[in-house]
Amino acid sequence: MSGSALISALTIGLAVGLAGRLLVPGRRVAPVWLTVALGVAAALLGSVVIRLLGADLAELTVLRLVAQSGFAGVAVVLAVVTAERQSRRDAYAPLFRASAPAPPPSSAADERREREDGL
Repeated sequence: MSGSALISALTIGLAVGLAGRLLVPGRRVAPVWLTVALGVAAALLGSVVIRLLGADLAELTVLRLVAQSGFAGVAVVLAVVTAERQSRRDAYAPLFRASAPAPPPSSAADERREREDGL
């Protein structure tokens, strides 16, 4: 992979990670570092995929930029949506469960004795 491909992946990943963090509606539950890191990693993955398909990475091409930004955009949106979904599910779960002690198991003979004592 050439230096220009790495620099463009880093630049596009940073830009898409920050933009995706700001543009996706809803609460901001995904940390910034996560969206930026996923944006950079996905942009690098886009470069690798384009190279495997036979495109030349030595030059700055529109195909490479589209692949990098597309991969980064999908990764950032998935991260933000997943984090929001996880936080909604955690909001309904109790932090701890206070449970009452379980009653001792009773047998049929114990129940009959309780009824007879009550009469």
